Amino acid sequence: MIVDISRNLARKRRAGAGFTLIEILLVIVIILMLAAALVAYMIPQQKAAERNTTKLLLQQVGSALDTYRLNIGHYPNEQEGGLEALLKKPTFENERLGDKWPGPYLKPGTQLDDPWGNKIRYELAERTTDSDKTGALPYKLFSVGPDGQPDTDDDVKLATETTDSTTSSTPK
Repeated sequence: MIVDISRNLARKRRAGAGFTLIEILLVIVIILMLAAALVAYMIPQQKAAERNTTKLLLQQVGSALDTYRLNIGHYPNEQEGGLEALLKKPTFENERLGDKWPGPYLKPGTQLDDPWGNKIRYELAERTTDSDKTGALPYKLFSVGPDGQPDTDDDVKLATETTDSTTSSTPK
């Protein structure tokens, strides 16, 4: 009889030593709630980081465009490949211009895409509009933003001295 009592006590101890299903489910629910709170905090941070990364890319490309103009005498046009002329030597009509190209003007491997997978847009301004805005850049350099549509509120533009910096470069 003594042997039977000790066996029953050993079984009761082993049965009470584990976790119940409710305890395990409670721990899982708490972990999921913490993960949801972390995701809710990180999403706005990621959006701001994407906008800041795009602004930095636009500034880098703008500096490369200015250096290109100093070397060649004009900003790259469609015939020269647009922004691709900063990475690869274009074919110039005048061979002397080709000798002036010391590029590439951007680091090898630089992608001209924004964080949302859209190409950076580059447009040379009309000559007639340049005289209207003194101090304005002779080109437009911008990203269409997360929606992929140009001329919307989420566009990220290269800020100039004459544009209002609150509308063109601040994250929302």
